[in-house]
Amino acid sequence: MVEEFPPPEEIIRYEKDKVSRIATITFDRPDQLNIPTIGARRRYGDLIFKASLDDDVKVLVIRGVGDHLGTGADLDELMAKRKQGTALHEEFGIDVDEDVTMPPHKSYRAGASLLHWYADPGSGCRSLAEFKKISILECKGYVYGWHFYQAADADLVISSDDALFGHPAFRYVGYAPRMWQWATMMGLRKFQEMVFTGRPFSAEEMYDCNFVNSVVARDQLEAETDKYAQACSRTRPSDTIFIQKVFFEIMKQHQGERMGSLLSAWLESMGGQLRADTDNSLATLSNETMDAGLNNAVKDNDSQFPPEWRLSRGGRRQPAAE
Repeated sequence: MVEEFPPPEEIIRYEKDKVSRIATITFDRPDQLNIPTIGARRRYGDLIFKASLDDDVKVLVIRGVGDHLGTGADLDELMAKRKQGTALHEEFGIDVDEDVTMPPHKSYRAGASLLHWYADPGSGCRSLAEFKKISILECKGYVYGWHFYQAADADLVISSDDALFGHPAFRYVGYAPRMWQWATMMGLRKFQEMVFTGRPFSAEEMYDCNFVNSVVARDQLEAETDKYAQACSRTRPSDTIFIQKVFFEIMKQHQGERMGSLLSAWLESMGGQLRADTDNSLATLSNETMDAGLNNAVKDNDSQFPPEWRLSRGGRRQPAAE
Protein backbone atom coordinates (compact mmCIF):
# COMPACT_ATOMS: atom_id res chain seq x y z
CA MET A 1 0.00 0.00 0.00
CA VAL A 2 1.40 3.39 -1.04
CA GLU A 3 1.12 5.97 1.72
CA GLU A 4 -0.63 9.20 0.73
CA PHE A 5 0.82 12.62 1.55
CA PRO A 6 -0.81 16.05 1.08
CA PRO A 7 -0.19 17.75 -2.29
CA PRO A 8 2.48 20.50 -2.27
CA GLU A 9 -0.12 23.21 -2.93
CA GLU A 10 -1.81 22.42 0.38
CA ILE A 11 1.42 22.51 2.39
CA ILE A 12 2.93 25.64 0.81
CA ARG A 13 0.46 28.49 0.19
CA TYR A 14 1.35 31.62 -1.75
CA GLU A 15 -0.34 34.98 -2.13
CA LYS A 16 0.69 38.49 -3.12
CA ASP A 17 -0.67 41.98 -2.67
CA LYS A 18 -0.03 43.95 -5.86
CA VAL A 19 -0.63 47.27 -4.10
CA SER A 20 1.91 46.82 -1.29
CA ARG A 21 4.02 44.43 -3.43
CA ILE A 22 4.33 42.14 -0.40
CA ALA A 23 4.06 38.41 -1.12
CA THR A 24 3.59 35.73 1.51
CA ILE A 25 4.60 32.08 1.60
CA THR A 26 2.77 30.20 4.34
CA PHE A 27 3.65 26.73 5.64
CA ASP A 28 0.24 25.19 6.25
CA ARG A 29 0.57 21.76 7.81
CA PRO A 30 0.17 22.55 11.51
CA ASP A 31 -0.98 19.03 12.46
CA GLN A 32 2.50 17.85 11.38
CA LEU A 33 4.39 20.90 12.72
CA ASN A 34 4.59 22.36 9.17
CA ILE A 35 7.03 19.76 7.85
CA PRO A 36 7.34 19.90 4.03
CA THR A 37 7.24 16.89 1.75
CA ILE A 38 9.79 16.60 -1.07
CA GLY A 39 7.27 18.06 -3.49
CA ALA A 40 6.52 20.93 -1.11
CA ARG A 41 10.21 21.81 -0.91
CA ARG A 42 10.42 21.88 -4.69
CA ARG A 43 7.32 24.09 -4.84
CA TYR A 44 8.88 26.40 -2.25
CA GLY A 45 12.04 26.78 -4.34
CA ASP A 46 9.99 27.41 -7.49
CA LEU A 47 7.83 30.06 -5.79
CA ILE A 48 10.91 31.91 -4.55
CA PHE A 49 12.45 31.84 -8.02
CA LYS A 50 9.27 33.25 -9.57
CA ALA A 51 8.84 35.88 -6.84
CA SER A 52 12.41 37.00 -7.50
CA LEU A 53 11.43 37.77 -11.11
CA ASP A 54 7.89 39.01 -10.48
CA ASP A 55 7.64 42.82 -10.70
CA ASP A 56 4.53 42.67 -8.50
CA VAL A 57 6.75 41.52 -5.61
CA LYS A 58 9.25 43.57 -3.66
CA VAL A 59 9.15 41.88 -0.25
CA LEU A 60 8.58 38.21 0.59
CA VAL A 61 7.29 37.23 4.04
CA ILE A 62 7.56 33.58 5.10
CA ARG A 63 5.52 32.30 8.05
CA GLY A 64 3.80 29.22 9.41
CA VAL A 65 0.28 28.34 10.52
CA GLY A 66 -0.19 27.29 14.14
CA ASP A 67 2.21 27.36 17.06
CA HIS A 68 5.46 26.69 15.19
CA LEU A 69 7.34 27.78 12.10
CA GLY A 70 8.36 24.16 11.57
CA THR A 71 10.51 21.21 12.55
CA GLY A 72 12.25 20.25 9.32
CA ALA A 73 11.62 17.74 6.55
CA ASP A 74 9.06 14.92 6.49
CA LEU A 75 11.26 11.95 7.44
CA ASP A 76 8.37 9.48 7.26
CA GLU A 77 7.79 10.43 3.63
CA LEU A 78 11.50 10.28 2.86
CA MET A 79 11.88 6.79 4.32
CA ALA A 80 8.69 5.55 2.63
CA LYS A 81 9.85 6.75 -0.78
CA ARG A 82 13.31 5.35 -0.25
CA LYS A 83 11.71 1.95 0.30
CA GLN A 84 9.70 2.45 -2.89
CA GLY A 85 12.86 3.47 -4.75
CA THR A 86 11.31 6.78 -5.82
CA ALA A 87 12.93 9.28 -3.42
CA LEU A 88 15.71 10.39 -5.78
CA HIS A 89 13.31 10.59 -8.73
CA GLU A 90 11.05 12.96 -6.84
CA GLU A 91 13.91 15.05 -5.46
CA PHE A 92 15.30 15.65 -8.96
CA GLY A 93 11.89 15.98 -10.67
CA ILE A 94 12.45 12.89 -12.83
CA ASP A 95 9.43 10.72 -13.62
CA VAL A 96 9.89 7.07 -12.63
CA ASP A 97 8.88 6.07 -16.17
CA GLU A 98 11.67 8.08 -17.77
CA ASP A 99 14.64 6.20 -19.20
CA VAL A 100 16.99 7.28 -16.42
CA THR A 101 18.77 4.73 -14.26
CA MET A 102 19.47 6.13 -10.82
CA PRO A 103 22.76 5.48 -9.01
CA PRO A 104 22.64 2.20 -7.06
CA HIS A 105 21.29 2.28 -3.51
CA LYS A 106 24.04 2.90 -0.94
CA SER A 107 26.53 3.88 -3.65
CA TYR A 108 28.54 7.02 -2.98
CA ARG A 109 26.89 8.76 -5.93
CA ALA A 110 23.36 8.05 -4.68
CA GLY A 111 23.91 9.92 -1.44
CA ALA A 112 26.31 12.54 -2.77
CA SER A 113 24.06 13.49 -5.71
CA LEU A 114 21.21 14.19 -3.31
CA LEU A 115 23.34 16.16 -0.85
CA HIS A 116 24.87 18.29 -3.60
CA TRP A 117 21.35 18.90 -4.91
CA TYR A 118 20.55 20.51 -1.55
CA ALA A 119 23.06 23.25 -2.45
CA ASP A 120 20.99 24.08 -5.56
CA PRO A 121 18.26 26.73 -5.11
CA GLY A 122 15.81 24.51 -7.01
CA SER A 123 15.86 21.94 -4.22
CA GLY A 124 14.06 24.29 -1.84
CA CYS A 125 16.88 24.05 0.69
CA ARG A 126 18.99 27.04 -0.35
CA SER A 127 16.49 29.00 -2.38
CA LEU A 128 16.50 32.21 -0.33
CA ALA A 129 20.27 32.54 -0.70
CA GLU A 130 19.86 33.73 -4.30
CA PHE A 131 16.58 35.64 -3.91
CA LYS A 132 16.98 39.16 -5.36
CA LYS A 133 14.22 40.81 -3.32
CA ILE A 134 13.87 41.32 0.46
CA SER A 135 12.93 38.22 2.47
CA ILE A 136 11.54 38.27 6.02
CA LEU A 137 11.16 35.09 8.06
CA GLU A 138 8.61 35.06 10.90
CA CYS A 139 9.76 32.61 13.58
CA LYS A 140 7.83 31.08 16.47
CA GLY A 141 7.86 27.87 18.46
CA TYR A 142 10.14 25.31 16.83
CA VAL A 143 12.52 26.62 14.16
CA TYR A 144 14.31 23.35 13.50
CA GLY A 145 15.99 21.53 10.65
CA TRP A 146 14.97 22.68 7.18
CA HIS A 147 13.19 25.67 8.70
CA PHE A 148 16.44 26.64 10.42
CA TYR A 149 18.03 26.66 6.93
CA GLN A 150 15.55 29.37 5.96
CA ALA A 151 16.58 31.43 9.00
CA ALA A 152 20.20 31.31 7.83
CA ASP A 153 19.31 32.59 4.35
CA ALA A 154 16.54 35.12 5.05
CA ASP A 155 17.46 38.81 4.99
CA LEU A 156 15.55 39.62 8.18
CA VAL A 157 14.41 37.30 10.99
CA ILE A 158 11.58 38.38 13.30
CA SER A 159 10.93 36.06 16.24
CA SER A 160 8.52 35.49 19.09
CA ASP A 161 10.16 35.20 22.48
CA ASP A 162 9.20 31.52 22.79
CA ALA A 163 11.03 30.37 19.65
CA LEU A 164 13.73 27.69 19.72
CA PHE A 165 16.38 27.47 16.98
CA GLY A 166 18.50 24.46 16.09
CA HIS A 167 18.79 21.21 14.18
CA PRO A 168 17.98 17.75 15.61
CA ALA A 169 20.60 16.33 13.24
CA PHE A 170 23.34 17.60 15.55
CA ARG A 171 22.04 15.06 18.12
CA TYR A 172 21.31 12.18 15.76
CA VAL A 173 23.75 12.60 12.87
CA GLY A 174 26.29 15.22 13.88
CA TYR A 175 26.15 17.61 10.93
CA ALA A 176 23.72 19.33 8.56
CA PRO A 177 23.85 21.06 5.15
CA ARG A 178 23.89 24.73 6.16
CA MET A 179 26.60 24.55 8.85
CA TRP A 180 28.92 27.05 7.17
CA GLN A 181 26.24 29.70 6.94
CA TRP A 182 25.00 29.16 10.49
CA ALA A 183 28.56 29.47 11.79
CA THR A 184 29.02 32.69 9.80
CA MET A 185 25.74 34.16 11.04
CA MET A 186 25.95 33.07 14.69
CA GLY A 187 29.69 33.25 15.24
CA LEU A 188 31.90 30.20 15.48
CA ARG A 189 32.08 29.92 19.27
CA LYS A 190 28.32 29.84 19.86
CA PHE A 191 27.63 27.66 16.84
CA GLN A 192 30.18 25.12 18.06
CA GLU A 193 28.22 25.00 21.32
CA MET A 194 25.04 24.23 19.38
CA VAL A 195 26.73 21.49 17.34
CA PHE A 196 28.60 19.77 20.17
CA THR A 197 25.77 19.84 22.75
CA GLY A 198 22.93 19.53 20.25
CA ARG A 199 20.93 21.98 22.33
CA PRO A 200 18.50 24.48 20.77
CA PHE A 201 19.04 28.20 21.36
CA SER A 202 16.32 30.56 22.53
CA ALA A 203 15.20 33.61 20.56
CA GLU A 204 17.00 35.86 23.05
CA GLU A 205 20.25 33.92 22.62
CA MET A 206 19.92 34.16 18.83
CA TYR A 207 19.32 37.89 19.14
CA ASP A 208 22.51 38.19 21.19
CA CYS A 209 24.30 36.28 18.38
CA ASN A 210 23.06 38.88 15.86
CA PHE A 211 21.12 36.10 14.12
CA VAL A 212 17.65 37.55 14.88
CA ASN A 213 16.62 41.15 14.16
CA SER A 214 13.73 41.52 16.59
CA VAL A 215 12.20 39.50 19.45
CA VAL A 216 8.65 40.22 20.62
CA ALA A 217 5.86 38.50 22.54
CA ARG A 218 3.89 35.91 20.54
CA ASP A 219 0.79 38.12 20.36
CA GLN A 220 2.86 40.93 18.80
CA LEU A 221 4.70 38.77 16.26
CA GLU A 222 2.52 39.23 13.20
CA ALA A 223 2.28 43.00 13.72
CA GLU A 224 6.06 43.26 14.15
CA THR A 225 6.65 41.28 10.95
CA ASP A 226 4.16 43.41 9.05
CA LYS A 227 5.87 46.59 10.33
CA TYR A 228 9.17 45.41 8.85
CA ALA A 229 7.52 44.27 5.62
CA GLN A 230 5.70 47.58 5.10
CA ALA A 231 8.87 49.58 5.78
CA CYS A 232 10.89 47.47 3.33
CA SER A 233 8.20 47.80 0.66
CA ARG A 234 8.41 51.60 0.86
CA THR A 235 12.18 52.00 0.56
CA ARG A 236 14.30 52.08 -2.57
CA PRO A 237 13.14 50.77 -5.97
CA SER A 238 13.41 47.08 -6.84
CA ASP A 239 16.36 47.76 -9.15
CA THR A 240 18.23 49.27 -6.19
CA ILE A 241 17.31 46.28 -4.00
CA PHE A 242 18.67 43.98 -6.70
CA ILE A 243 22.00 45.85 -6.54
CA GLN A 244 21.97 45.70 -2.73
CA LYS A 245 21.30 41.97 -2.79
CA VAL A 246 24.11 41.36 -5.27
CA PHE A 247 26.47 43.24 -2.96
CA PHE A 248 25.48 41.05 -0.02
CA GLU A 249 25.66 37.93 -2.18
CA ILE A 250 29.21 38.79 -3.23
CA MET A 251 30.08 39.31 0.42
CA LYS A 252 28.58 35.91 1.34
CA GLN A 253 30.42 34.19 -1.48
CA HIS A 254 33.66 35.84 -0.36
CA GLN A 255 32.92 34.20 3.01
CA GLY A 256 32.37 30.89 1.21
CA GLU A 257 28.59 30.49 1.59
CA ARG A 258 28.01 28.14 -1.35
CA MET A 259 31.38 26.48 -0.93
CA GLY A 260 30.26 25.71 2.62
CA SER A 261 27.17 23.95 1.27
CA LEU A 262 29.33 21.87 -1.07
CA LEU A 263 31.73 21.00 1.74
CA SER A 264 28.79 20.00 3.94
CA ALA A 265 27.54 17.77 1.11
CA TRP A 266 30.95 16.09 0.93
CA LEU A 267 31.00 15.69 4.72
CA GLU A 268 27.55 14.10 4.82
CA SER A 269 28.43 11.85 1.89
CA MET A 270 31.11 10.23 4.07
CA GLY A 271 28.57 9.15 6.69
CA GLY A 272 28.85 5.50 5.70
CA GLN A 273 32.47 5.46 6.88
CA LEU A 274 31.60 6.47 10.45
CA ARG A 275 31.40 3.82 13.17
CA ALA A 276 29.44 3.86 16.42
CA ASP A 277 31.05 4.13 19.82
CA THR A 278 31.63 0.80 21.54
CA ASP A 279 28.52 1.11 23.74
CA ASN A 280 26.37 1.92 20.66
CA SER A 281 23.83 3.62 22.91
CA LEU A 282 23.12 6.75 20.88
CA ALA A 283 19.99 7.13 18.77
CA THR A 284 20.63 7.64 15.07
CA LEU A 285 18.40 8.44 12.11
CA SER A 286 18.67 4.90 10.73
CA ASN A 287 16.05 2.64 9.15
CA GLU A 288 16.00 0.65 12.39
CA THR A 289 15.23 3.76 14.44
CA MET A 290 12.49 4.81 12.03
CA ASP A 291 10.90 1.34 12.07
CA ALA A 292 10.98 1.23 15.88
CA GLY A 293 9.35 4.65 16.12
CA LEU A 294 11.27 7.88 15.66
CA ASN A 295 9.21 9.80 18.22
CA ASN A 296 10.00 7.32 20.98
CA ALA A 297 13.71 7.31 20.12
CA VAL A 298 13.81 11.12 20.12
CA LYS A 299 12.02 11.33 23.47
CA ASP A 300 14.26 8.71 25.08
CA ASN A 301 17.42 10.44 23.86
CA ASP A 302 16.13 13.91 24.74
CA SER A 303 15.49 12.85 28.34
CA GLN A 304 19.22 12.23 28.83
CA PHE A 305 19.98 15.95 28.51
CA PRO A 306 19.38 18.77 31.01
CA PRO A 307 15.76 19.95 30.78
CA GLU A 308 16.69 23.43 29.52
CA TRP A 309 18.72 21.84 26.68
CA ARG A 310 16.03 19.48 25.38
CA LEU A 311 14.61 19.81 21.88
CA SER A 312 11.03 19.07 22.90
CA ARG A 313 8.93 21.69 24.66
CA GLY A 314 7.21 18.94 26.62
CA GLY A 315 10.56 17.45 27.53
CA ARG A 316 11.82 20.80 28.78
CA ARG A 317 9.05 20.75 31.38
CA GLN A 318 10.09 17.32 32.68
CA PRO A 319 12.59 16.87 35.53
CA ALA A 320 16.20 15.94 34.88
CA ALA A 321 16.99 12.24 34.49
CA GLU A 322 18.54 10.65 37.56
